[in-house]
Amino acid sequence: MEEGWQYQFRIILLGDSTVGKSSLLKRFTDGSFSEVQDPTVGVDFYARLLEVQPNCRIKLQLWDTAGQERFRSITRSYYRNSVGGLLIFDVTNRKSFENIREWLKEVDSHVYPNKTIFVLVGHKSDLTHVRKVSREEAEQMAATLGLNYLETSAKNNTNVDKAFMKLTECIYESMNVGEIVLNDGWDGIKRGFNPMALDRPKEEKQSDCSC
Repeated sequence: MEEGWQYQFRIILLGDSTVGKSSLLKRFTDGSFSEVQDPTVGVDFYARLLEVQPNCRIKLQLWDTAGQERFRSITRSYYRNSVGGLLIFDVTNRKSFENIREWLKEVDSHVYPNKTIFVLVGHKSDLTHVRKVSREEAEQMAATLGLNYLETSAKNNTNVDKAFMKLTECIYESMNVGEIVLNDGWDGIKRGFNPMALDRPKEEKQSDCSC
């Protein structure tokens, strides 16, 4: 029997080609890592459950987008129905860091009036000897953009789960305080089904997930 989940969050991964979006997703969803990854063509799909609170599971519908410009028309169609995303750059590739603002600007122009939550991620943190972007500089950009910042390594499995959990918690909190509203016709958040709720007394069934 499939595990129950209370909400489904549609998440998109954005960033330049070769920053490691696919590596992060494969490490997060199946625990694997490969030194060689075929470039993403268009969009790939993954999924995983996270528990943000006891008996409160969130299903993440994860979309891995191609970073190349020639696929941009395809990936843009996925912006509007995403409630959150990871903005990813490669700490050894300064250009990918400088392009983060353009990625954010492009998404914002397509999702309005819906709200999309982002976490800034500096990937390939294990490559300290060829690093081109300092943690301090990345943290400063994140603060300017009003984003949380984490550094990850799919190779060493550093902060991979933490990055996705942080994003999920931010979305969940924004939903609970009313900053994100569930709308018909918008697939960013969908309600699910919690089989555990059937065993609770009626007075306890007022909310799928407590704040």
